[in-house]
Formats: sequence, C-alpha cells, structure tokens
Amino acid sequence: MKHRIIVLGAGYAGAYAAGTLARRLSPADAEITVVNAEPDFVQRLRLHQLAAGQEVEAPRLADVFAGTGIRLRLARVTAVDPERRAVAVADADGGGELGYDTLLYALGSHVADHGVPGVAEHAFHVTSRPAALRLRERLDHLSRRDEGGSVLVVGDGLTGIETVTEIAESRPGLSVALIARGELGAPLSAGARSHLRRACDRLGVTVLEHTGVEAVEATRVLCADGTALASDATVWAAGFAVSPIAAAGGLMVTGEGRIVVDRTMRSLSHPSVYAVGDSAYAIGDNGRPLPMSCASAGCTGTQATAAIVGRLTGRKISNAKLRYQGNHISLGRRDGILQMVDDEAQAKPRYMGGRKAARIKAGILKLSLWATSHPTFGLPKRRRQLAAVPNVSAEKAIA
Repeated sequence: MKHRIIVLGAGYAGAYAAGTLARRLSPADAEITVVNAEPDFVQRLRLHQLAAGQEVEAPRLADVFAGTGIRLRLARVTAVDPERRAVAVADADGGGELGYDTLLYALGSHVADHGVPGVAEHAFHVTSRPAALRLRERLDHLSRRDEGGSVLVVGDGLTGIETVTEIAESRPGLSVALIARGELGAPLSAGARSHLRRACDRLGVTVLEHTGVEAVEATRVLCADGTALASDATVWAAGFAVSPIAAAGGLMVTGEGRIVVDRTMRSLSHPSVYAVGDSAYAIGDNGRPLPMSCASAGCTGTQATAAIVGRLTGRKISNAKLRYQGNHISLGRRDGILQMVDDEAQAKPRYMGGRKAARIKAGILKLSLWATSHPTFGLPKRRRQLAAVPNVSAEKAIA
C-alpha cells in the first residue's frame, strides 16, 4: 500500500513542502494530499499591499499542483486525532475524515487579539486575503469622502510597520498613525531606527510610542492612559496566534498552542506528525525558538521534508540550517530596511536602507512566490531517479 502523507495548509510552508515531497518521492510509493480551506495560494507577506489597493497575484492551487500527482482537498480542518492518525474536515459537501500515515501540520497563524475588548468586532487585520480585502474596501470608502478619514494601526512589529507605511504611501489623503507599545523599531540597530523614523516622517505617519491599547470601539481606540483616539479604520497588527486544533487533538504544544518538535520537525509526542512554519515550536541553531516568519517557514519546511524523505527511503537525514538571519522590511514601494542579526538574535550595527533594500525585498517575495507555485520544476528528472525507491510501511516510517 502507498504511504499516505497529508499536508494541512497550503501557505508558504505547506505548499512548498508538498511540492518538495512530490519531487523526491516516487508516486508509486507515496500518496500526497494537501488540505486547504481556500482555492488560491495566498501571498501573506504582501497582504498589506493588497489592503492598500494594489493587485497581488493569487495563483489557483489546482494549477500550482497540476502535474505533480498531489491531491488537493478544499476543506477546512476541524480536528486532528493523532492516536487514530485521522483528520476531520468540513466542506460544502459536509466533509468527512481522512486517514494518514504521516501528517505534515502547516496551518499557520492568524491575528491575535490578546483578549482586548472590541478587536474582533471592530478592528481590521491583514493576516488573511478576505480580511485584507475587507480593509481595502473600507480604505476605498474613506478615500472617496471629501473629509478623508483617519487610520490607526496598532502594533509596531514588522506587520504593523509595513502596513502603516504602505497605507500612508498609497492613500495620501488619509490621516495615518501607528501605536507602538515601546520605542519604534526597538529591535533594530540605531541607524535602522533612525531610517524608519525618517520614513514615517516623509510619509506623514504619526507615531505614538509607549502606548498601550485597552479597547477598540467602532470609531475610536481607548488607550491605557485614558486617552481616546479617533479612528475611522483601526488595523490590528499586535501579534499572531495559532489554531487550537493541535492542542485539542492531544499533541504536545506550548502554552500558545504551537507544536513542540525535535530537530527534524517531528512532534515530540506523536512521531507520525511533523509541524512546520508558524505552527511549529522549533529551536534554532542558536538555541532560541525560531520566530513566526516566512524565513522560519522555509527552513522548517526544508528540514521536515528532508526528514520525511529520509525515513521513508532509508537515506541519511540531512540537517537544514535553522537560522533567522534578519529582517527584510518594506516601507512602501520605494523604501525598505534590511537588518541582519547575530547568533544571539541581536541586530548588527550595519543595515541597508532605501530603494536598494526595497528592490531586494521585492525580489525575495517574487522568488518565494515562484518557488512555492512551481512544484513541478525538475519533476520528471527526479521521478526517473527515484522510481525504484522501495515502499516503506507506516510503522517503519515512524520508528
């Protein structure tokens, strides 16, 4: 019987991992199924651009996986049962249950409201395509008004910074502000922080530092110091959270719900399960947990696929580099910051800013899209090379 591999999620980590497995495993021995709720591949790293009014490509997953032998199941994951090796899904036909021998968990993350009242009801965010389009519609409405409108972005992480600068550049008629819990750009070097401040000044972004948010209402934000800030569109960018599905299924998770894995991205509690991307709590080569990021999705996905292929074929499992090398921040379409970090995850003194940094960031995004949406690249040659790979039982694969 074929070894059944199910990949949950077709974001950067899941789609790339599925394509890599299809390239490296013989279709005579392995059956790969990808489960995803949406029919399109979402460039999450560019959703702030989509919200600001730009067009962002969203390839259809059916086209992405065409010719690979990968089965695509458009459905929402509702539960995992690692003891029975089964996944429950829901779709337009009512859903059902899928059995697996190896599960690759890549359900990613979503916006975290941190329990702040009013965020779910009144705030916008950019962690999904529908949410970004909803914000875009609101910005379109405000831009058409004679009096314009005010946009307040809460959160000064990379998502908040990229979102507020993109909106300010694309919607110059709107009043745009950023709420930062601490100092703006605190993780950056002194030079990069200065560059970020100059960019905000140039784009007309008002920055409110050392400010906490207590509640979000329909037309204002209430701050911890009692101040009320008027807002026609509040964008929540104050962190990410993962689905509770892994914890509910009995997998070993952190307090935040991320699956605890070993060096090969294999679950410490259930060896038939691997986790990648934001869903995984993986320790990097510097001994620190990898942050939720596209870069982490890439290296954890590379490591997990190497481990799965190695265990199925009896080959030596190679170790991918688990390193977070730095931050690539866009500040609109013509400016950016590239900030490298050291082995202690601290910003190095030197940075790159300006148009060159923006071009490099754009190139990274294009490469990420190409690599994810072209899983058939080199497929025939690899298939010929691996056609004689022996079948491996599920029990042996997870031993």
